[in-house]
Amino acid sequence: MTMSAGWYLRRLSRMGPREVGGRVGDAVRRRRWRSAPPNCPHVPDARFTAVLPAGTIAAVPPDAAKRLVAEADRLMDGHAEYFGVVRDDLVDPDWWCDPKTGRRAPSGYAFDVPYRNEDAVGDIKQIWEPSRHQYLTVLAAAYAVTGDERYAERVAEHLRSWWAANPPLRGVHWISGIELGIRLLSWVWVRRLLDGWPGAAGLFEGNPVALNQIWHHQRWLAAFPSRGSSANNHVIAEAAGQFAAACAFDWFPSSERWRAGALRSLERHLRGNTYLSGLNRELATEYHGLVLELGLAAVAEADAARVPIPPTVRLVLLRMTDALAAVVDNRLRPPRQGDADDGHGLVVDGEGTDRWASLLATGDAVFGRLVWWPAVTGTDVRTPLLAALIRPYPEKGTAPAVTRPASRPAHFADAGMTILRGPEEIWCRCDGGPHGFLSIAAHAHADALSVEVRHDGVDVLADPGTFCYHGQPEWRQYFRSTLGHNTLQLDGGDQSVSGGPFLWTRHAESRVLVADTSGTSDAGTARWCAEHDGYQGSVHRRTVELSAESQELRVVDEVRGQHSPRRDVRLAFHLGPAIAADLVGNRAVLTWIVDGEGRSAVLDLPGQLSWRAHRGETDPPLGWYSAGFGRKEPSTTLVGTGVADGTEGFTTVLGFRGLGAS
Repeated sequence: MTMSAGWYLRRLSRMGPREVGGRVGDAVRRRRWRSAPPNCPHVPDARFTAVLPAGTIAAVPPDAAKRLVAEADRLMDGHAEYFGVVRDDLVDPDWWCDPKTGRRAPSGYAFDVPYRNEDAVGDIKQIWEPSRHQYLTVLAAAYAVTGDERYAERVAEHLRSWWAANPPLRGVHWISGIELGIRLLSWVWVRRLLDGWPGAAGLFEGNPVALNQIWHHQRWLAAFPSRGSSANNHVIAEAAGQFAAACAFDWFPSSERWRAGALRSLERHLRGNTYLSGLNRELATEYHGLVLELGLAAVAEADAARVPIPPTVRLVLLRMTDALAAVVDNRLRPPRQGDADDGHGLVVDGEGTDRWASLLATGDAVFGRLVWWPAVTGTDVRTPLLAALIRPYPEKGTAPAVTRPASRPAHFADAGMTILRGPEEIWCRCDGGPHGFLSIAAHAHADALSVEVRHDGVDVLADPGTFCYHGQPEWRQYFRSTLGHNTLQLDGGDQSVSGGPFLWTRHAESRVLVADTSGTSDAGTARWCAEHDGYQGSVHRRTVELSAESQELRVVDEVRGQHSPRRDVRLAFHLGPAIAADLVGNRAVLTWIVDGEGRSAVLDLPGQLSWRAHRGETDPPLGWYSAGFGRKEPSTTLVGTGVADGTEGFTTVLGFRGLGAS
């Protein structure tokens, strides 16, 4: 995908003067660095002291260690999977090759590489992901757990290979700050986990090539931070990675300055990227997880190096952890909201380790669980490692008094997210929040007033996910469109206007009118009502009621105040991939299986609309579910078409009463 002149104009229109000035300065600096590349200063006596406390590895649960070693052995055999593409070339990887398209990224000065153009470069995510070196942290962790030097030797071999193939400022791996930041964090943990290996010092502090790479990564991050309308999760990854490196690899004349600058940026942007309720302002759940992981990793480095950090950093992470505990369903799955690209901050666990359970376990170890938190039964490697470095919260005399929620929050007013919970493990997310974060709302979807419904952790009315970013514009458009969510579309258009794959030029504004999550307004019935102005001349209002007594979810959609007497309507309900649907007229019988037991429910759809089931269609895309980045599978989408004339609403009822064997 090559960006047009029109895209650059639209992108420029979303920037303020300060951001424009900063980007002009970046362009000048890139040009200067092309002709006069800087040199790493001499480092006479570097030593690594940010080691794990004695006994840390012994605290790793045996089943978590077993999963870790199994994953490490697959990696040793060269096997891995990135974004749905299975690879068997990781014994000796080509760092610039995209296995999905077979293309190899061009060489040359980094800022000349057209990384958005898949025809020239390949799928950039496929190229970048292995070079985050998070698979090397897994191998290093396997060495720490087992003492088997094969893992350490493979790590050393691959680092030397990468450093030789990617000299500073050359090629595709020196383009994006988030990649440099996460890679630095990986290197810190690789060095820490290999500390017992005799070759560790010679690989890092005793290696001029490694020192040169570490210095150039930090200098790059200090020079080219994400700015203004782009200062989302990327800037936090940049700051966390640089801060971690400046703490653990504090060997350079600029280390203290880099550390101070990165900490200022981290503190500022953690606050700026997080609502007071604790939810991430991008309203994209996976980025909530990424930012929380990065923040915890940064605090671990600060405490390991005895570097004081502002109390607000820990406070934001505490609020994020409590918010995560509040929104997950009974299987510890959080909402599927906004963009998701499977990005992680620190990976030291094997396949089968639950990301969200791991974060809650770390939260318990660092902050302490509240009585209403859901139980976490799984184990992981990362929690004991982080908990060994992070000092208990709050530190005496350093943290302000904090009032944590006495009961489980269900309505997050600042983020516009409401969770309705019913009997039989019914979970429903209602979206009445802002359209993403900052002026471009890069990771937002056009999903205002959408609902997401699960029963016992199974997606019944599902958020379809993300699937892709670059290279497949028709799929990118579909998965973030209004039709691609459980909400109402007018006149065939989206509620918010897209200006590119990570750019929205007009944002629908939503407001929540009612959020009675306890059912006090009508005994046993929780009620939510919100509206948005995304359709010019009309307002879409939606009311959702969840009755504990009848075990029914009732959704009423109204189109109010339209200038024209009639507007074309499409109302979509996306079913999860496990759900089969038998649609007859305006009634769909839904069936699925959980733990070998058949389940069923009934979906009564508005009779004013004409209903049709769609599954796995490609021209145009409709009826798909993406469980993870780069992966999609057919699922059933029910779409009702008709007109709205302002005289009556559209009522949908999802009935769970009598749920059982189908």
